[in-house]
Amino acid sequence: MPTPERAVDRRTLIADTAIALVADGGLRGLTHRAVDGVAGLPAGSTSYYFRTRTALIGACYARLAELDLADFDGGAAPALPGRPALPDRAAAAAALAALLHRWLTTGRARQLARFELSLEAARNPELESEFHSAGLGARARAAGILAALGAPRPEEAAELLVAWSDGLLYDRLIGATARSRPAPETAELTVVARRMIDAVLA
Repeated sequence: MPTPERAVDRRTLIADTAIALVADGGLRGLTHRAVDGVAGLPAGSTSYYFRTRTALIGACYARLAELDLADFDGGAAPALPGRPALPDRAAAAAALAALLHRWLTTGRARQLARFELSLEAARNPELESEFHSAGLGARARAAGILAALGAPRPEEAAELLVAWSDGLLYDRLIGATARSRPAPETAELTVVARRMIDAVLA
């Protein structure tokens, strides 16, 4: 029987490996056996921790949310998290741009996996609530920031900001011209982020 610490490490390794597999080859390549092989785990390890494919996908949702919030609260967006107030909209826009730039470059694979896995939640009622719950953290963070910036209805503004940010990510990662367009520079994203923030605060 694995110790609690080792069990947590194994679960994280399995979820990270599953996310990488989905990013590389889509959901067709996501099997318990494939995760064991890529993660270098003994056969049957993934099914020990996550008995069904649905459970494995649910673990991916939870891990994706954890990693995205770590980016939100960490170095990718230093001006955004945990502050009682923000200096101004410019600082918020710069921080959001840094976050988006990270997700379009070094975090690209994870975002591709998130979009791929989101479609599975739309088709599988067993996964719908888990996917919805996984997305609440980002919306709560955004609502807190927008409230500090003076939004009269911060939850409503946060829904729009998250939706627009997701739309931008989707267009740049998967859209019709995604392969032919270079990744946007932080300066370009800062302009876009400022427009989005100004719009939701209007």
